[in-house]
Formats: sequence, structure tokens, C-alpha cells
Amino acid sequence: MNRLADTGESYWMRTATLPSFAPLTGAVEADVAVIGSGIVGLSTAWELARAGLSVVVLEANRLAGGVTGHTTGKLTALHTAVYDTLRSKHGDEAARTYAASQSGALRHVIEVSEELGIDCELERRPAFTYCEEADGVDALRAEADAARAAGLDASFVTETGLPFPVAGAVRVEDQAQFHPLAYLAGLVEDIGALGGRLHEGSRVTQFDDGDGDGCRLTTDSGATVTAGHVVIATHHPVFDDALLSTRLTQHRDLVIAGAVPAGQDPAGMYITQENGKRSVRTSPLADGGRLLIVTGEAFTPGTGEDTEAGYARLQDWAEQRFPGFSVAYRWAAQDNSSTDTLPLVGRMPTKGDNVYVATGFAGWGMTGGVLAATIIASLVRGDEDPWGGLYDPGRVGSPVRSAPTYLKAQWDVGKHFVKDRLETLGDGTNGPAGDLRPGEATVVRAGDGPCAVHRDDQGELHAVSAVCTHLGCVVAFNNAERTWECPCHGSRFGIDGEVLQGPALKPLERRDPTEL
Repeated sequence: MNRLADTGESYWMRTATLPSFAPLTGAVEADVAVIGSGIVGLSTAWELARAGLSVVVLEANRLAGGVTGHTTGKLTALHTAVYDTLRSKHGDEAARTYAASQSGALRHVIEVSEELGIDCELERRPAFTYCEEADGVDALRAEADAARAAGLDASFVTETGLPFPVAGAVRVEDQAQFHPLAYLAGLVEDIGALGGRLHEGSRVTQFDDGDGDGCRLTTDSGATVTAGHVVIATHHPVFDDALLSTRLTQHRDLVIAGAVPAGQDPAGMYITQENGKRSVRTSPLADGGRLLIVTGEAFTPGTGEDTEAGYARLQDWAEQRFPGFSVAYRWAAQDNSSTDTLPLVGRMPTKGDNVYVATGFAGWGMTGGVLAATIIASLVRGDEDPWGGLYDPGRVGSPVRSAPTYLKAQWDVGKHFVKDRLETLGDGTNGPAGDLRPGEATVVRAGDGPCAVHRDDQGELHAVSAVCTHLGCVVAFNNAERTWECPCHGSRFGIDGEVLQGPALKPLERRDPTEL
């Protein structure tokens, strides 16, 4: 791997021209406060600013630097093999509404890009869900039938633009791909022109719903925002009184990217669940070549997966199928899925009528995020949900339909909560922690609970509490990204405990490695 590949920063983040914004100070008021600046947060802020409302966006870290900054940038209503599942779980009408709403979000991105003159490398491409093994063909035939019945221009095919044979594929015409952060940079510019305020480095740590007198948000610096409406757009929801986390499962995907000649462009967007999942698309480069982006090796964060080995498998797969490919970038993306397949978008249960949430996009957050913004903006303006409550977080019947998946998710959380504590290793710097080589890490027993210990490349030990500050599960080490990750709800922390990704709001407490 070269130096670019080792940064962990996505191609989108390295090539975006997003401005920087100062942290929030003092006390401000607004019609709407948006927590989070990914595609959901910024799209919602733009929709509402265009409607004439005053908007404040609060970002804990870097603008669009979370899940959106690490996506693959596909704009498609073909979400692997969702339609056959939807019609069996929720019925034909739900599948049709899903297809129409996701397709509408795709068109909305195109319309907004044209209206604002955003150059976001938007290209119209077909989307494919494929299989290489013959035993996957029947399922894809069923998916093609379901997608076509839902209203998509879908067909079952056996030929694609991939440089290797497939047993079968679902093909949907006239989908799109884009540079997601270039698109958001255009929204950010217009939000500012419309009077909206954006603040980075402003993690919201307290929420007071105000009992009808407006919501009050407090950041880690003590600054406050009072707003009539609050949008929680943090991927995994914070301030989750409704326990939406119990209806979400987490997964993380590795991504590699590198230049290939234009003649190797497979001219589409491709995904398969085989081989630990593989997703392929290209993006235009200034020299006329293409950037090949390959995703896969899905895993649950915090389970101790050897992520370096996962990157190696992904690279081997890409090099075998695209001769001459060489990794120039690598990063990872995190997503969550709802236990009943549908995202959770709308009013946050238990928080009254003026608090909104969007989560559970199952890896399809580009169309899903734009769709969520249009739903939430409609509700804030006092209009009806344009999609009839299909995605409503408080929808009736969801727990029953998703009972097996829901119960498995809770079993996994409970298992980690107990089992990971029992499996921590011996203590002391003369034991497992003392034996660590540069780059290695482990969780050991300590007098005040499990301790997460990492030895950096210079040989220095870093020690923090291994107990996640969200709900108390024990974290595990990601050896490629050098992060501590929670297996229960996906919170991620740096080697010194700083919060990299929620729902955790507080860092892991530091420990003195000499006292282990």
C-alpha cells in the first residue's frame, strides 16, 4: 500500500472543496437546529432554508466527514435485492412506494444540481445486482420481477459490462452516480447565501425538549441553540429515548480505489452479496481515465475482525478482475439497517411533534438521505408526509414483522455485553499489554474495569477504558484504522479515547498505562 492508501481518508474527502466553519459560541436562536452535517443534515438544512426558515447546522467534527464522506456515491433505487423482501414483508403497495420515493430522490439530486449549477461529476448509469454462482440466479429472477412490479425499469440479464462472466443480474436503467461531497459543497454555499449558519467542532451533548417552549441544545463547549424544531441527522441517532437503536444493526465495509484506463470502465454500478459483498463503480478522472472504486468485506464493528486481512482480500479480488489496478486510496464506510428493512424517517417517538430523525438506510444513504430531507422538510413546514408514513419511525406493525431479526439483534448486543467482559485477557504491562508490538492492541483486565491498550508505531503505550460511553459494551480494536469500536451500536473512538463516531457522546476515559 502506498502513502495515500494508508491515510484512511476517502477520495471524496481528498478532492472536495468544502469550506471550514468555526465552532458555535454563545447562545443563538433559530427556527430549526440540525444535528449532523452529512447528506441528511445538509439536504434538510437546504430544503428548509429555501423555504425561508432560519437554520443552524451543528457538526461534531468535520463537515460531511462522517458516513457521507466515506460512501461510494451511488444514486440508485436498486438496493441489492430489496424489492422481493419488501413485497413479502410489507406488501406490493409498500414496494411501489419505496421505488417511487427512492427514484424521486434520485431525480431531486439531478434537478437541484442543475438549478444550482453544481459540478458534481453526475453521470447516468445502469445499476446491477449480480451473482457469479448459479445457485443465486433464482433469487435474482425473483428480484427482477419484484423491482419491475414496483415500477422500476428492471430486467433479468446474463450479460454485463464487468470483465468477468456472471450467472445472472438484475439490471435497472437510468440510475446515476456522483461526487457526493462536491454536491454537498454546492448545497453548503447556497445555505450560507440563504442565511443559514454552519458550525464544525460543535458536538451536541445535552438536549432539552422544552415541554413545548422550544428545544434547547448545548454543545461540549457550553454554547447553546434554542430552536422550534430539531433534526437528529447523526446516522445512528443520539438522544434516543425511543430506543431506535434496538431496531438497528451495524455493519462496516472496506473500500479501495485506484486508477484504471477508460477502456476498463464497466459502464455501470454493480453489487453482489457473494464473497463477503462486492460493489464496483468508477468515477471520472481529470486525465480521461477512471477511478475504480471497489467495496466489500462487510463486518460488524467492534467484533475484532482482522481488517488488514479484509483489505488484502479485497485488493486481491480487484487485481484479479481488473488487470493493472493498483490501490491509491482506501477507507471504510459504516452503515446501519433497520430490522424490518425500511429506513426510519420522521418524527422521533417520545420527543413530541418537533423533533425528527433519519436512520437505518442499509448502505443506500445517498437516495435515502435526500428522500429523508424531503420528508422532514415537509413535516417541519406543516405538510403531510409525501410518502404516506412508509418510513415513519413509529409505524405500527414494524416490531411484529421484524421480530426474528429484532430478537437476534438484541441477543447479539446482550452477548457482547456479558461475553466480552469475561474474555478480557490478563493484566499488567508484564502480561499481554507489555507484550504488545508497535501497531498492536488488546483489552486487558484492570482494577477499575476492562482497559483498552494500544502500542503506537513509536513504541508508546496508550490506555483508555474499554467500556463504551454509550451503553457500556466492551470495545474491540480495528487494526487497519487504529480505532476502538463498539460491537453493540457502532460507536468508534481514537486510540486516546476521542469520539470519532456516535452514538456515544463522551470519550473513553484515559488510563495510565504504567499503572496497569
